[in-house]
Amino acid sequence: MTAGTSIPESLWPYALAIWGRPGVEPLMLELQDAHGQCPPYLLWSLWLAASGRAAGDDALSAGAALARAWCEVAVEPLRALRRSLKAGPAPTHRQRLRAGVQSLELEAERLLLQMLEEASPTAAGAASPRAVLRAAVAAWGDDAPAALLDRLAELAA
Repeated sequence: MTAGTSIPESLWPYALAIWGRPGVEPLMLELQDAHGQCPPYLLWSLWLAASGRAAGDDALSAGAALARAWCEVAVEPLRALRRSLKAGPAPTHRQRLRAGVQSLELEAERLLLQMLEEASPTAAGAASPRAVLRAAVAAWGDDAPAALLDRLAELAA
């Protein structure tokens, strides 16, 4: 957020604001598809840093575990179904069904953000978005290029 702009108390408006910034969506999708990252979890970690909440290893590990569990049962099956509906017979009906699945996928991600927010630590002081993102990726367990994380931190600032 820019200087003088307040951080939303709620994670969902913050996530929408960050996602809507130029360059964030393609960067997040690259982190997701090429590096195994979870965009809602990364948005949550940025929100922790921006809102001055404790983003220590324990909190990030607990958030990663929660996000992984929810992604396995809700987000990833919906994403796989949506992607499988990209091509095939009956284009009009398929696209209509795909749009409905996409709405469910977005709702599953919104619910994940809500669960992460509810499990968030309390305020603890300022933290560097870059440092929190790197720690979040380490807690997630997959690797992501530092340059991409640095760019995401810049876009979110």
